[in-house]
Amino acid sequence: MTYSSPRLTESPIINVISAGIFKAAKRLRRDFGELENLQISQKSPGDFVTQADLGSEKILYEHLNHAYPHYGFLMEEKGEIKGSEEARWIIDPLDGTTNFIHGIPHFSISVALEKRGVIVAGAIYDPIKDELFWAEKDRGAYLNNRRIRVSSRSKLAESLIISEMCLSTPAADMNLNLFKKIHIRAGFRSFGSAALDLAYVAAGRVEGYMEYNLKPWDVAAGIIIVQEAKGMATPIRREDTLLSGDSIAATNQNLHEELLSLLKP
Repeated sequence: MTYSSPRLTESPIINVISAGIFKAAKRLRRDFGELENLQISQKSPGDFVTQADLGSEKILYEHLNHAYPHYGFLMEEKGEIKGSEEARWIIDPLDGTTNFIHGIPHFSISVALEKRGVIVAGAIYDPIKDELFWAEKDRGAYLNNRRIRVSSRSKLAESLIISEMCLSTPAADMNLNLFKKIHIRAGFRSFGSAALDLAYVAAGRVEGYMEYNLKPWDVAAGIIIVQEAKGMATPIRREDTLLSGDSIAATNQNLHEELLSLLKP
């Protein structure tokens, strides 16, 4: 595949985000092609960190910090870095690390911009398929330079729902219960990248995504992309907050209440 050059949009902030993402993606594609040389250390059961994660995050940090030196950061590997303004970048440098280290070509880079507690822009990039999903508040959602919208299906029985259903976390019982409730009512898949799961909802490739026990960097960019694609993203549990990632359900507007009613205890 010949990978595209950076795609200029009408949004200066998306242009900055995508330029950084494309730099990081070049590093990830190189490392993906040299898996046998990767240095892999186990961070916790089922959760690995590689030199690819760290290299991608370093590239994104340096690029975005140069463009907006007063903004803070919340990153999966390096944690939080405070800025002098009420704005921060939320970054997952490699979402789908387990797929990556097993040579499965389904993983992504996710970057969102949060201002005063609200996500105002976000992008998710699949370096292998060369697909850039992006959105800016009140300006719509796009795949590369094509406008996207959520699916219009209104019957759960005709729908495809995604969840990663990790059973090695404190939320294992809840995740297993979700699987049982959904699998008998709709098609079900688990692909291994929460960010791309949300992007696929926004693009209308699947009708819904739900999960417990995530982190802000897993969902931040996906939330605004789904919302700008005319979809809905809300916590499953009333006590959770959406950006925390503690629980999330994302669907089109036709299915959202039905799906939530199944998921809530």
